[in-house]
Amino acid sequence: MALILLPLVFSLVAWFIPSNITRIFGLIASAATLVLSSVAVCYFEPSEHLLIDFGLRFVRFSIDSLGFTMILLTNAVIFLVFLSNFKRSITNEKRFTALAFLMQFGLLGVFTTNTILGFYIFWELTLLPIFLILYWFGSFDKPRALLQFFLYTLLGSLAMLLSVIGLMHATNQQTYEALLAADLSSLGNTSIFLMGGFLLAFAVKIPLFPFHTWQAETYTKAPTAGTMLLSAIMLKMALFGLLKWVLPIFDGIATDFWRWPIITLGIIGVVYGAVVAIRQQDLKTLFAYASLSHLGLIAAALMLNNFDTNQIAVVQIVNHSIVSIGLFLAAGIIEQRLGTRELGQLGGIAKVAPRFAFWFAVLTFVSLSVPFTAGFIGEFFLIKALFSANALTGFLASTTLVLGAVYMLKAYQAPMFGPTINATFEDLHWSEIAVFAILSIAAIYLGLAPQCLTDFVAHSLTQPTH
Repeated sequence: MALILLPLVFSLVAWFIPSNITRIFGLIASAATLVLSSVAVCYFEPSEHLLIDFGLRFVRFSIDSLGFTMILLTNAVIFLVFLSNFKRSITNEKRFTALAFLMQFGLLGVFTTNTILGFYIFWELTLLPIFLILYWFGSFDKPRALLQFFLYTLLGSLAMLLSVIGLMHATNQQTYEALLAADLSSLGNTSIFLMGGFLLAFAVKIPLFPFHTWQAETYTKAPTAGTMLLSAIMLKMALFGLLKWVLPIFDGIATDFWRWPIITLGIIGVVYGAVVAIRQQDLKTLFAYASLSHLGLIAAALMLNNFDTNQIAVVQIVNHSIVSIGLFLAAGIIEQRLGTRELGQLGGIAKVAPRFAFWFAVLTFVSLSVPFTAGFIGEFFLIKALFSANALTGFLASTTLVLGAVYMLKAYQAPMFGPTINATFEDLHWSEIAVFAILSIAAIYLGLAPQCLTDFVAHSLTQPTH
């Protein structure tokens, strides 16, 4: 119970603590949730489900191995956000600290709820804190981008709500196990429409092409901490929902109908995101389109609904969070020190900030999915699965390896080794070094021993029956 409620308690406390200790409180509280979940997982048996019932009819909780993985990932991301921004003014803001913990509570609810209505309720709950973080701390000169983000998310949420209502009405069930046992194929075309509502909400959140238009400007204008929260964990709600709820429950007619349309959109996103990233001069925007490319690959592979592929997809989901935090932290450091992210106005940083150059290089190689990193395992096996399903699809998916090298080396080479423009650049302080080190160790560990994660989540991934 404490695993889920503790962030909510911290969110309430954050409003009332003195401003001068807000930064310390955020770091210690986020570390506490991470330590608690790390200790709890040591006593968790992957083959069993941990049931938590608060006595509410429509909101019940059940933690399985996949849910525990997402709990650990969520708590780790929140802690790294506070740690990486420890020297920035945003972590000294009561509003940000309270909203970050409220968002953490909503995310944990999404990953642990055992009812489809509860999934929707917590899905909606996460929108409020991230919207307020963007509104209060972002650099939106005009409200258009923020309004676009809100409207896109609202449209997807309404589609999901209609599907949730339709699913509960058609089956007279709402718990995960009951919906899994229900034969939705007997609903015929109705199941296709119901699954379509969920997919629209997920396509906006991931995002998939062409529902991505809110992403780049929102990422660019958001504060660094907000961009980390969006890219590293909030978008994973959709991939989790696809993997845990939609594909197992709608396995059959609906999944067969939507498989290749979603795979096609995912592959278009892979190529489109990479090509557009190559053309960008703003470092943060470049990383935003790179994220679009990598997420398209994961979504496309998940739609194959293959048990082994789903296991590897979890590795890539975690790897994407690692890469997102590292790259957006690097972009935030450059912007904070120099006041610009334009590649044409950057150069020679490696000469004056060797520690930053080293750790930025490490995360660049992790993003490139070099051997012995989690991305190498994740991307290559997902591409292999897509190639097995269709040779053309696999070939187009594999372009992410080549195109990714182009935009990532461009993003690193220009500011680090371009003509010296910046004679002074404050090198990394301890909190930033700690974040880069933690991310690098995690990526390498998962690259060397991915089975520690794939074997753990295997117990809660449902074998396709169709």
